[in-house]
Amino acid sequence: MFVVESLGLAIALCIATMMGWGSWANTQKLAGKEDWPFELYYWDYAIGVFLTGIVFALTLGSFGSAGMSAMTNLGQAEGGPIMDALLSGALFNLANILLVVAIDAAGMSLAFPVGVGLALVIGTVRSYIQTPQGDPTLLTSGVVLIVVAMVMSALAYSKLPPVAGRRLGRGLLFAVIAGCLMGSFYPMLVRSISPDFRSAAIESGFLTPYTALLYFGIGLLLSNFVINTVFMKAGGKTYSGYFGGSARLHSLGVLGGLIWMVALGLNVIASGVAGPAISYALGQGATLVAAVWGVLIWREFKSAPRSATPFIVLMFLGYTSGLTLIGIATL
Repeated sequence: MFVVESLGLAIALCIATMMGWGSWANTQKLAGKEDWPFELYYWDYAIGVFLTGIVFALTLGSFGSAGMSAMTNLGQAEGGPIMDALLSGALFNLANILLVVAIDAAGMSLAFPVGVGLALVIGTVRSYIQTPQGDPTLLTSGVVLIVVAMVMSALAYSKLPPVAGRRLGRGLLFAVIAGCLMGSFYPMLVRSISPDFRSAAIESGFLTPYTALLYFGIGLLLSNFVINTVFMKAGGKTYSGYFGGSARLHSLGVLGGLIWMVALGLNVIASGVAGPAISYALGQGATLVAAVWGVLIWREFKSAPRSATPFIVLMFLGYTSGLTLIGIATL
């Protein structure tokens, strides 16, 4: 299997993760502009995640001299690690659907900074406790600044005038719930992977990063038959409506899932060098990327009064400073 050997490449992959995790939701925004409900969009997203997991296992997971191939690993994996990876996918699925609901209700500039920012804090702390790598003082300082940025984002949104169709209270609530759940999926996924997979033999019963991604995708797709069906019924959506969608609308969802899953794969690979806590925290810099998309491209603050500007500026400064400190913590 392919492994990362240098810290420089690991940091570059984390930055790629940040760009992917912060940009995939643009496909949902585009689909929403064509009145394609998020519940129907999400089926294609789940399929995109699942297919990308298969591609990872058959390509990077099957070539190279390190560790063991995906097929070999699948034959020796034990129930505990497999269940961790499957449950990780299911847990993320629930959290991400709630995040999509928040985006649909209040926009990317609120949902991502609050939801994903909260996930960053929880996931980073849990991952560091599980695998302590990096300077704890710098890592803590970076996380604190991310929390400050989250608060600034919420305050900026509170300045927006009421608009028909925008439900800020609902969006904020779902973003907070999504963040609490999302902060737990990554440590669970990492727990299923053989410790020190980069430089040591794969421990008996554990997964490689690539088979863990495969099971993650399976867990996400299978759980979608329960979780998203509930949301579909609540929203009055039907499967006939899904199959009546155009090829363009379906492709947007698949593309969104592909972008997100590629980013997760790069992040997990990088964690072998940077450490899970720092790798995850840098990847969740997606909050900054999503905020840029929301503010500059989707113009979600175009109707905001001048009093919102200081909070927007402080939000960007908080995220930028926090991510910088987290990056330095690896050195």
